[in-house]
Parts: sequence; structure tokens; C-alpha cells
Amino acid sequence: MTDLRVMIVMPLGEQLGGGEVMFQQLMRHGRGQGIEWIAVFTKDGPMVAETRALGVETHLIEAGRIRELWHRWQTIRRIAALAQDRQVSLVFGWMAAAQLLAGPAAWIADIPAAWYQIGLPTPDWIDRFATFCRARGVLVLSKDVAAAQARVTPHREQRLVYPGSSLERFDAVRGESPRALRAQLGLPVDGPLIGIVGRLQRWKGMHTVISALPAVHYTHPDAKVVIVGGLHDTEPTYGEELRALADVRGVGDAVHFAGFQADVPRWMQAMDIVVHASDREPFGIVVVEAMALGKPVIAGALGGPAEVIVDGEHGQLVPFEADAAMSRAILRYLDDPAFAQRCGAAAAVRARDFTAERYAQQATAAILEFALGEHP
Repeated sequence: MTDLRVMIVMPLGEQLGGGEVMFQQLMRHGRGQGIEWIAVFTKDGPMVAETRALGVETHLIEAGRIRELWHRWQTIRRIAALAQDRQVSLVFGWMAAAQLLAGPAAWIADIPAAWYQIGLPTPDWIDRFATFCRARGVLVLSKDVAAAQARVTPHREQRLVYPGSSLERFDAVRGESPRALRAQLGLPVDGPLIGIVGRLQRWKGMHTVISALPAVHYTHPDAKVVIVGGLHDTEPTYGEELRALADVRGVGDAVHFAGFQADVPRWMQAMDIVVHASDREPFGIVVVEAMALGKPVIAGALGGPAEVIVDGEHGQLVPFEADAAMSRAILRYLDDPAFAQRCGAAAAVRARDFTAERYAQQATAAILEFALGEHP
């Protein structure tokens, strides 16, 4: 059977979070499985050239800001014209923001549409309008997201595909000494090191880890925290707030702000415990990455991580902004090294269920079903 052409509309041109990583994984591993991808970026950035270098037909049709309505309307018409010219079988919006363009373009071109809900619907007007746009279905990345999306009308058929991680990047550093890595990265060499990786946004919960540290210091005064992640445009002052909180809590000298780091595997390997303290994280690729390294993990009790981790088996789950529960979870690992080792070993095995290759294969199959109009 000839591969079906699917146009995938991407609203971002650079990697800002897990959604862009998943897009790159799909473009890299999702070829030769029944779909010929045509990527349309509506914002310029490094990912445009990276996608083209993979051999994927790639176009840049810049959309401008949402309030630039005439510009966006012209972008929609150009996407529709390209879809007709390339005779695509499906227009697929990558996240709700892309569906604002992909959905109307598919309607104009009289081509089926579908889209990827990579966030947790609020729902705000973007999620409502994206869901309103004509679509054969929505791809979702966790049961929690599926339940939230189901509450947005009109109801659309769903396919659940869990994201994956490029675990080979983390396998490559598993043999490296955490102590040696700390010395190389300018981190404290002695004492337990608790780490958290993510953009500096309040819903990511970095403040909870800092607030939990004083209780940890009662029995482990040499424990340190490292926060790996850059500022986010929507919350430019959150980093300053975290530093102020650390000073107020009396742990300013024990909290290291590393900023954005491209080589996340080495930073994560340097940590003794990896915390993911987000509020209802849609999935949590960082959690899987830490698990792949065999690290004792603490993650949010709601959202995607709770579908990956069995509490007390692959790691520990704590509620959002529960300082006392966070400190107890950290202390349980520090006070019971055998428990920490068991969780880390089980986590490494569990992480193998979430590879980038498996994700790309399942996502491609689901998108192909949308293109063919098939039902599960």
C-alpha cells in the first residue's frame, strides 16, 4: 500500500518542552510505517532545519501573533492550499494552538483533520475552539488528559498513546560516577544531592522542594538541592522568588540554580534523588528519563506520572505543594538506602515500556487510523 500523506502543523520552531521532544521523536522514528510526513512550521527556529535534515518535506508558513487576525487567516489559506496541492489525506495539528490553524485549513481544503492534545485542558478558549474545529479525533498522552479532554464539547473520538523517551541518551551515562560528574559540573561533591529538572514555572513545583529542605536538614544537614531549568516567558520572576524563598527558609547556601542545560542526562546522573513536583503533569517525560537511570524518583500523585509509577514500587508519589509529604518522601530514601535501591532498579525496568521508538510506532498507527477513518 502506498504511504498516505499526512500534513503535521507545528506552532513552535524551537524546543521549549516535552511536546517538541515528542514531535522530534515522531519525525525521527515514525517514518516507513505507512505515512509520508509533510511538516509545516508556523514559527521559525532550529527545529525547521532539524526536521528537514531528517529527510522530511518541511515548510515554513509563519502565522504571527494570535491577535494578528488577517495574517493568521492568510496563513490558514496557505496551509489549506499546500494541503490540496500535496494531496494529503489528513491535516494533523500538533497541540491545541496548532489546531486553531490546522482545523480551519482542513475545512477549507475539505480534508479530514485530527490533532494532539499534549496539555491538560483547562478548558480555556484555545482548547474550546480547537475542540470545536472539525476533527476526526484527538490524540491524548495520558488517561488523565483523556478524562479532561472528554469534558470539553463537542466530544471527539480519542486515541491514547503514552509518550516515550530517547533512552539511549541516558543509557550512555549510567556507568559514569555521580561524584565525578558533580566535580565536573561544579556541584557539591559531598552529601546527598536532590535534583529537579524543568522550566521555572510555579506549576512545576520547585518551591515545594525548597520548602521541604529544612525538615530534611534536621537529620541530613549536608543535603543539597540542584534545580536544572531556564526561565519561562510567562513567569520571568519565578526564579527570583525561588531564591528569595531559599533564603527565607535558611537554605540559600544549599540550593544550586543551574539554569538551562542541554546535557540533561549527565546532570541527572549526578543526582542521588530526582524529584518531579508538578501539579497534574500531563505525562512527564523527565520522570521516565530519571527512571531509566535507575534513580529513586519522587513525582506528583496526580496526572501522568501516577500512570507510570506504582507508589512504593517504582518510586514515590506526593501531592502538589505538600511540603511535609515531600520531605518525608526524601527522608525515606535517605534513611533507607535499600528501599531507594529497590525503587531505582524497578524504575529502570519500568522505563523500558516508554521508549521513543515504541511511542513513534503507536502514534503513527493512531494517526493513520484517523487518516483512514478507522475506529478501534
